[in-house]
Amino acid sequence: MGSEIYMQYHDEDWGVPERDDQRLFAKLILDGAQAGLSWITILKKRDNYYRAFDGFDPKKIARYTDKKIEALMADAGIVRNRLKINAAVINAQAYLKLVKEEGSFSDFLWQFVGGETLQSQLKVGQPIPTSTAESDAMSKALRQRGFKFVGSTICYAFMQAVGMVNDHREDCFRYRELR
Repeated sequence: MGSEIYMQYHDEDWGVPERDDQRLFAKLILDGAQAGLSWITILKKRDNYYRAFDGFDPKKIARYTDKKIEALMADAGIVRNRLKINAAVINAQAYLKLVKEEGSFSDFLWQFVGGETLQSQLKVGQPIPTSTAESDAMSKALRQRGFKFVGSTICYAFMQAVGMVNDHREDCFRYRELR
């Protein structure tokens, strides 16, 4: 099952350019939840995350109470890490403030790649980077705005996931499709 869900994610979702503010917010929270874990763990729990976090509605998450956080801590369907759960609430608050100031979360994030997908030219056997100057800049900007669990490695994984970077290898059918 693990490889099936991972393969489906690769073939249908990973690297597809995303510009919807709320979907970008959801993916950023999921990438933060993955910190220190394998991505397959989050993929298997992704539907539970959407349920537990009210469809990743930032307005709702920003108002979570201690009671709601305790309920999340008891939810075996998600990663029960208090720091990551609290970070989701903090990030929702930071997201709402950023959107109020900037108008668009998507435009704010996509500025780090000049508004267009960066095309990698990875060959078979060549390692995929874990961070770049762009992910460093995104991480720094998000942290300055109060976001948590947005280190450069998390930001780079996020950039890959939402199509800001096409890190499919050149021999992968998705590389050509997403180019």
